[in-house]
Amino acid sequence: MNTIYKAALRQKRRWRIRKKVNGTAVRPRLAVTFTAKHIYAQAINDDTGTTVAFLGTLDPELRKQKLAANLAGAKALGVAFAAKAKAAGLGSVVFDRTGARYHGKVKVFADAAREGGLQF
Repeated sequence: MNTIYKAALRQKRRWRIRKKVNGTAVRPRLAVTFTAKHIYAQAINDDTGTTVAFLGTLDPELRKQKLAANLAGAKALGVAFAAKAKAAGLGSVVFDRTGARYHGKVKVFADAAREGGLQF
């Protein structure tokens, strides 16, 4: 499979997920994105189109830990994001896996965020 075809399939999955998943002020959408080197997570209020909380492995505090886009990095970022979301006043979110399958890094991130206190 070439990368253009894979990217098109991933985009179709994103659209299919986004038809069903919508963030509100009470339950924002927790979108997690994995690149080759980094992980980004943000809680989005789709009603107003604003980001409520954002955290990535490029954050200065997390850069010191030298987190990568692997299982260990996903677990650390999940716990850290849950703490940041709690500080922003969020208790529950709707999980958006942005086209990735729910296994491996995505599942570890979700489980770590749940351990940190987020409900979804």
